[in-house]
Amino acid sequence: MAALPASAEAPRPVPPPLAAGDGPDRLEGKSEDRSNAESLDRLLPPVGAGRSPRKRTTSQCKSEPPLLRTSKRTIYTAGRPPWYNEHGTQSKEAFAIGLGGGSASGKTTVARMIIEALDVPWVVLLSMDSFYKVLTRQQQEQAAHNNFNFDHPDAFDFDLIISTLKKLKQGKSVKVPIYDFTTHSRKKDWKTLYGANVIIFEGIMAFADKTLLELLDMKIFVDTDSDIRLVRRLRRDISERGRDIEGVIKQYNKFVKPAFDQYIQPTMRVADIVVPRGSGNTVAIDLIVQHVHSQLEERKLRWDLAALASAHQCHPLPRTLSVLKSTPQVRGMHTIIRDRETSRDEFIFYSKRLMRLLIEHALSFLPFQDCVVQTPQGQDYSGKCYAGKQITGVSILRAGETMEPALRAVCKDVRIGTILIQTNQLTGEPELHYLRLPKDISDDHVILMDCTVSTGAAAMMAVRVLLDHDVPEDKIFLLSLLMAEMGVHSVAYAFPRVRIITTAVDKRVNDLFRIIPGIGNFGDRYFGTDAVPDGSDEEEGGSAG
Repeated sequence: MAALPASAEAPRPVPPPLAAGDGPDRLEGKSEDRSNAESLDRLLPPVGAGRSPRKRTTSQCKSEPPLLRTSKRTIYTAGRPPWYNEHGTQSKEAFAIGLGGGSASGKTTVARMIIEALDVPWVVLLSMDSFYKVLTRQQQEQAAHNNFNFDHPDAFDFDLIISTLKKLKQGKSVKVPIYDFTTHSRKKDWKTLYGANVIIFEGIMAFADKTLLELLDMKIFVDTDSDIRLVRRLRRDISERGRDIEGVIKQYNKFVKPAFDQYIQPTMRVADIVVPRGSGNTVAIDLIVQHVHSQLEERKLRWDLAALASAHQCHPLPRTLSVLKSTPQVRGMHTIIRDRETSRDEFIFYSKRLMRLLIEHALSFLPFQDCVVQTPQGQDYSGKCYAGKQITGVSILRAGETMEPALRAVCKDVRIGTILIQTNQLTGEPELHYLRLPKDISDDHVILMDCTVSTGAAAMMAVRVLLDHDVPEDKIFLLSLLMAEMGVHSVAYAFPRVRIITTAVDKRVNDLFRIIPGIGNFGDRYFGTDAVPDGSDEEEGGSAG
């Protein structure tokens, strides 16, 4: 366990892991005059210039976007699906950092400072505050009178914490409860988080469970003076939660302080690093960030296009691929939209015709069952009807959204979702930037739409997103006007039960991963925008879709 001080203390020896419990970060009480809180402000030392205090009454505010904006970039603190290799599996597990320490020691502030200093775009910030157990009616009454011990190991749902952290490390999406500290209950709506390259897990019980400890790659204990922690709790609970000073102090003496001495402080021994003075210790935070950067470099969480390109050469096209029959009409429309001299109006008109034919063709692969209806003449007619629950369309922005009107034209009341995937120009890694999916999508047949697919990278990530939302693989239909053989093989190899449907397959992809002979940049030609500098075929800001 290394302790990092005002400058930097020498590392301390690390004892064997401690499998103990720990207590939460909550205080309960009644309303009182808020001037008490104002009088406490002068007792606190400055934590950082211009840094506003944390304000929240729920563990994770549903209305607050999962973003952290710094002077350099916007950081997505809800995470994102990390990239997968050419086999459709995650390359490496995420790097998980545990932040422990006493109540109001500044763990959340330290976590945010680490996130800012790391300067990586995809981070999950997970708080133990979300995982308090659901209270019984009797416990609710005790909590209302400051008589329930929120600072005891039994107050937390460790089974849910461990399963959630495991899924995040594996890159899977998770549902995280939102805890309301004013009513001491979980809200009805839960929040969705995704795995990321870095996961920061903070809470006073962060090192309380042996299984939980094994999931953490780095353990940091934030060590703050007890008087400062008490003042912070008083200020927070009085000004933000409407509680009286007597109730706060009563709970602190009865539960919080004994829990720190019995459960929390002993876990300092299992920490890799101890940070005295919390967020005021910038030297410690800089050293932590350097270590995390070195770990990320070793793990090399990067997307390897070359591996994908060479993985399936000379293989026959998969059986899950269905290509629209190349009739003279279809061939003629392809001739028009592939011609560089075609006007934008004609490009849009014939693209829409092809999209309609593609959608109609794709619907024939949906499950149907026998049914009998009566005609207006009173006669029975033995026919077919759709055997699924409902159909949902999901477009990969921006080109994929051009296929939405064709889907709406043939599927009445179809639900539509959208996914935006862009390539990181520094790493070549496709990244999820925006996601909006209908609720309860897991029971639907999903039509995933993108106009061109060359390497299959963006399509593979989009499929992973759907799988992470519990859509069965065999209920996903990937539709594209034009695909390269490389993209077909990549998607089919990673996800062998996904149905792939297109109007044409071109054989080649050049060194810049453009389809040859191809169709050009579909989005630029359709929307009339200027072509990107490299003239890429792809729609996702250069994503190898």
